[in-house]
Amino acid sequence: MDHANRFDGKAVSFGVDPEPHQGLDRAAPADAAAACGIAVMAKASAPGRAKTRLVPPLTFDEAAALNTAFLQDVTDNMLLAARHAAPKAGIAGYAAYGPPGSEDFFRGALPASIGLIAAWLPNFGDCLFHTIREIFARGHAAAVVLNSDSPTLPTTLLNETAEVLARPDDRAVLGPSSDGGYYLLGLKAAHRRMFEDIAWSTERVAEQTRARAREIDLDVHLLPVWYDVDDIESLRRLHAELCRPAPSCRRLDAPQPHDARHTAALMNRLWRDGDFTRRVEGFMQVERVSA
Repeated sequence: MDHANRFDGKAVSFGVDPEPHQGLDRAAPADAAAACGIAVMAKASAPGRAKTRLVPPLTFDEAAALNTAFLQDVTDNMLLAARHAAPKAGIAGYAAYGPPGSEDFFRGALPASIGLIAAWLPNFGDCLFHTIREIFARGHAAAVVLNSDSPTLPTTLLNETAEVLARPDDRAVLGPSSDGGYYLLGLKAAHRRMFEDIAWSTERVAEQTRARAREIDLDVHLLPVWYDVDDIESLRRLHAELCRPAPSCRRLDAPQPHDARHTAALMNRLWRDGDFTRRVEGFMQVERVSA
């Protein structure tokens, strides 16, 4: 997780259903009785403002559509984890969103049970810390911030996070990303130091976050490494993962990729497009020549 998730722009829909939850009460709040609140850091989909690291080979419209699909799959994943949560490790889902004025986009694109937290600050660390404090202010005993770049993150990791944070004594949960950042950070108290002196959007983010925890004597539970989708290689990895045949028996107690159906539907449409396939191959060839 890094400042690539910063918020700006206007909402757009391209190739995905912008209102998959029509008929639901968009004002319905997240479950305030749940012990753990999890908020995805969410940016409204807008061409030229969302998932721009994937342009090229994506167009700006395609990147914005992928952003919407990711958000829908991440929030579906949070709700799946909530349905399978342990009795004392309940989960409530939120979207920490921006820019201001984009509420209608999120109410239309996301399930009604996902609460909204306005998070519009110049510094990404401040956005994260503000979100953590807002989750605690809504009555939860633990607060988690989650990136929007990992639509296939195993559901079991969200449940593990809530269960670890339900244990006695202060602690943190950190989910490191393969690029050196992190996809998840969970806390039992609003420790501002965990978001200070961090070189956001670098390979040092997870390491520096662990260093901040050591400074304040905060025990850290490490989750398995997962990956962000923020370049062509990770996009190809995601496509390959989504194209694998589903196992005959899916177990929630095993760390297997989340079934990211919105992302899969969009990527399958894109990959069937011969023009898009040529763009990907051409971009990869240029990258190899440049290396």
